[in-house]
Amino acid sequence: MDNFSYLTTTDGTHIAYRLDGDDDKPAIVLSNSIGTTLRMWDSQMPALSQHFRVLRYDARGHGASSVPAGPYPLARLAQDVLELMHALDMERAHFLGLSLGGIVGQWLGVHASTRIDRLVLSNTAPWLGPADRWDAPIAAVLQADDMTATAETFLRNWFPVHMLEASDPLVEKFRVMLLTTHRHGLAGAWGAVQETDMRQDIARITRPTLVIAGEHDTVTTASYSVQMANAIPGARLRVLPAVHLTNIEFPGEFNDEVVRFLRTSIA
Repeated sequence: MDNFSYLTTTDGTHIAYRLDGDDDKPAIVLSNSIGTTLRMWDSQMPALSQHFRVLRYDARGHGASSVPAGPYPLARLAQDVLELMHALDMERAHFLGLSLGGIVGQWLGVHASTRIDRLVLSNTAPWLGPADRWDAPIAAVLQADDMTATAETFLRNWFPVHMLEASDPLVEKFRVMLLTTHRHGLAGAWGAVQETDMRQDIARITRPTLVIAGEHDTVTTASYSVQMANAIPGARLRVLPAVHLTNIEFPGEFNDEVVRFLRTSIA
């Protein structure tokens, strides 16, 4: 599934993307977790492509996209989405982001609401602690011999113990994504997390919003999702009995929730 198209952004970065689904269907943009590629949405594609024109992309520094020098400002990550939409003549689109992708979604909901129809924020947070908390992990990933230790730490925070102990093929899929992520790409994206504090801003989101949480998420805890759902006017909250990757652990429930939200009339 390496049939990518590429956009060169205004700052010269090559962004790899795929567009699936019929041209006459409503558009949806899927935005990935840090350390992953657009393949993280494979389990969503059968359900979403029935109803939507689906745009997936590899964030800068990840997958088949190029790796510019970091850190990557959150506004720049969001601008990559807007430039993709402009290049593909998407005046508006639904947006589904998980983890870092959800942080990008929050920024778009606040600063580019005219381009967003409905917003799904999954396993994400408006703030993940003081900026200096991220200095050590950024330095560690840049200084390490390889990505092995970083990948294993991520996996322990992303998957339940039973999947890790069973060497589940899905765990291996994400291990490969992490091991093949460029260290400067991961560090650059961590820079966006480091600068983010949207706790006050998200109250300005006016687009219909669904917040999805993992009950056992230790990264973006369910308490963050509750706070977001309470802060965003009219937001809906759904908690699944998952860790961090709700779309992977419970794809059926996740897909049903997303499709129902995006296709149901809102009074």
